[in-house]
Order: sequence, then structure tokens, then C-alpha cells
Amino acid sequence: MPDKVTAVVSVLGQDQKGVVAVFATYLAEHGVNIEDIQQHVVRGMFVMDMLVDLADMTLSLDELITGLLQTGQQINMEVRVSLRSEKRDKKVAILCSKEPHCLEQLIADQKAGKFRGKIDVVLANHETLRPVAEAAGIDFEWMPSTDKPAHMTWVRETMQRRGIDLALLARYMQILTPDVCEAFRYQIINIHPSLLPHFPGAKPYHQAWEQGVRVSGCTAHFVTEDLDEGPIILQDVFHIDVGVDQPEDVRRKGLQLEAEVLSKAGQFFLNEQLVVVEGRVVFKPGLGTLEDHVPDE
Repeated sequence: MPDKVTAVVSVLGQDQKGVVAVFATYLAEHGVNIEDIQQHVVRGMFVMDMLVDLADMTLSLDELITGLLQTGQQINMEVRVSLRSEKRDKKVAILCSKEPHCLEQLIADQKAGKFRGKIDVVLANHETLRPVAEAAGIDFEWMPSTDKPAHMTWVRETMQRRGIDLALLARYMQILTPDVCEAFRYQIINIHPSLLPHFPGAKPYHQAWEQGVRVSGCTAHFVTEDLDEGPIILQDVFHIDVGVDQPEDVRRKGLQLEAEVLSKAGQFFLNEQLVVVEGRVVFKPGLGTLEDHVPDE
């Protein structure tokens, strides 16, 4: 009996009858066994992940993938196939300025094996955090942002040249220009120190303290041309002791949470456990759920 050759087939599109049957029939006709399947409908959009075994398929891999894509096109569904045997780690760029807490958390989580990817480079507009990156064996590049257009061109071209799959804004403190956002659509995640849509923009912790709110938090979201308005991925909260906590106490409580939430959002992306549907983030099984059920050969 041949060894298992597993893959995840992901399907996304407008909900309609018979989608599961269409793909299940196609796979069965070509000797592909479905080992697990999870699907759901969100705001009229159908999302499905199938874990399949390709060991006994009766056609070549290229032919199978082509056939799945054509099957999807016939019913207006987007199809992706991720082979478990493909070991290329997704490349991550971390964009930062001077504050180290998010960068340090991301490096620690990569060392702990939490990332299904690799931090390829740290890009910055100051040289302050070079020692942190280089101590972890990560390339560090920087360029001043005094000339904003030149800096943004450098960011975009550097990420394109390196083949970056995901950029994490680790308190980068710069507003990305539309050309960068467009070149990496839904591939850039920012951490904002408030529960968006509350307290967008500058000094959100101070805004929360001035307003006397008892619960604040942070938000990891995809970056778009609209400042702090991209699709929200994760949010988490901390409590403020009104009348006791000062602005610096509020900020201190938020810093550790920022780092944790940004890292978790990056992990969801690298595990292919989320997709943007009509401007909203929808979670799905992805590699982190389906593939981890299959033991390594």
C-alpha cells in the first residue's frame, strides 16, 4: 500500500447547492480519498477545506490540480491546493521603528515553533532594533522615513525582491502608502492599541484614560488604504482601574497584549486559517487544523 500523500483543497465562492457533491465526485472519480472535510457559509459565501490523500490518484498531480481549478471555474468557485509535502516556509517581514516589545515576542514565538513560516527580514525606519534582530540571526535593513515616498518605495521593492508572504507591522509608526497596500493586499497585518473602531489614530491609550473607560485593548487587522479600517482579525482586552491607573499604567498593560495579539494573528495567517470575505475576516480549518491531524511519515 503506497504511503499517504496528503493535501488540503480549499474552496471559496458564492453559496449554492451541490458544491460538496461536485468536488467529492470529481475526486472520487480520480482515485482521491477525502479524509476530512469542514465547511460553513458566512454572509452568503461558501468556505470549505478538504484534507485528501493523493496516494492512489489515477492521473498526474498537474492534471488533478488543473481539473480542480476547471471544476471550480464551472461553478464560479475559487480553488487552492496545498501539498503537505511542500516544505517551503512562508516568508515573514517585520516592520518596526524603535519599540522592541512586538519584535521580541515574534522572535520568541518563532523560536518556540509557533510559526508555520520564517522571519526573513526586519525592515525599519530607525537602526535602534538592529541588535535585537541580529542577536536572533535575522537580517536587518533600515532606511530613514524622512523622505516618505522614497522610504515606501524601498519597503515595497524590498518585500517584493525577497518574496515576502506576510508583513507584520510591529509598532512601525508609519502609514503605508496605497501602492504598498495594493502590492500586498491582505498580506499586511497591523496591531493597533485600542478596540477598533474606538480610539483610532494617535495616542489611543491616552484617549482611553481621558474617557475613563474601564476596558481597553488592542486590535490586529489587515492594512488597507483606509487608516485603521482594514478587516479585523483579532481583539483582546485588559482592565483599567479608573482613578488609580495613570496613562503610563494603561500603556504598560497594553504593550504585552499588543505583542501577543499580533503574533496570534500572524500564526492564523501562516496556518491559512483565515480568509477575507466581503471585507470581513472569516476563520476556517486551514493547515493548522486539518494537516496537524496527520502524523509525519
